[in-house]
Amino acid sequence: MRLINRHPSRPVRLALGALPFALAIGAYAIGSAIRRAENPQDKLLPSLASMGEAMWQMGFVADRRSGELLLWSDTLASLERLAIGIAIAAVLAVVFGALIGILPIGRALFAPFVAAFSLIPPITILPILFIVLGLGEAAKVGLVAIGTTPLMIRALAQGVLDIPREEIVKAQTLGASTWQIAMRVVFPQLWPKLITAIRLGLVPAWIFLISAEAIAATDGLGYRIFLVRRYLAMDVILPYVVWITLLAYLIDRGLALASRRMFGWAHLSGDAL
Repeated sequence: MRLINRHPSRPVRLALGALPFALAIGAYAIGSAIRRAENPQDKLLPSLASMGEAMWQMGFVADRRSGELLLWSDTLASLERLAIGIAIAAVLAVVFGALIGILPIGRALFAPFVAAFSLIPPITILPILFIVLGLGEAAKVGLVAIGTTPLMIRALAQGVLDIPREEIVKAQTLGASTWQIAMRVVFPQLWPKLITAIRLGLVPAWIFLISAEAIAATDGLGYRIFLVRRYLAMDVILPYVVWITLLAYLIDRGLALASRRMFGWAHLSGDAL
């Protein structure tokens, strides 16, 4: 049997998926041990035990100044900003993605602007947002929304354009109006594409969120990383990076599972990432 036709069983898939993580952790542990053998005070590669102790302090010991559990308060603040920004981007993406994908006039009007706006590095807009919106939550949420909306609009517009033309023609033959075509043909097929667009948008959204929190914030995961960097606290920075990665992974997997559960018909072509 050709290798391309060999599909591993579920236990084998789980083992193969865990292998790179185990190798990465093992390589880090070895590198950390080597550096600490040369210099026991080395801060660049702290031991796994010291990182675990630091995260225990961040997550389960109340901060003396604020009385909060910093890991969870930072996580809550960041996830709230992320959720609001992504929600705003999703609403705008549905509206303009549908206009561009369904209506030729809408495509001619908005597509060039969206394409040009999507090429602007959102991080360069951050100073403008801080000047216009201040240093509060609005600027951070705005950066997430601005950074993800163009990508999501283009993804949804292309998703509409990928709908087989025969379905549109058949609906018109049966006498459907533009509104009916949108409601009964386009939008039912748009929702799983929206979830895919959100999953794509989460990648830059995390980047912009951490960047905004690093510049002007008093809480959040990005704020904490850039706060402790001045002390070379790698035992906090590295676990925070891993925690952010884990959160992003769980959100992505949750969205993928929700899409398969709600729109199973959209995942019949094979395995999905």
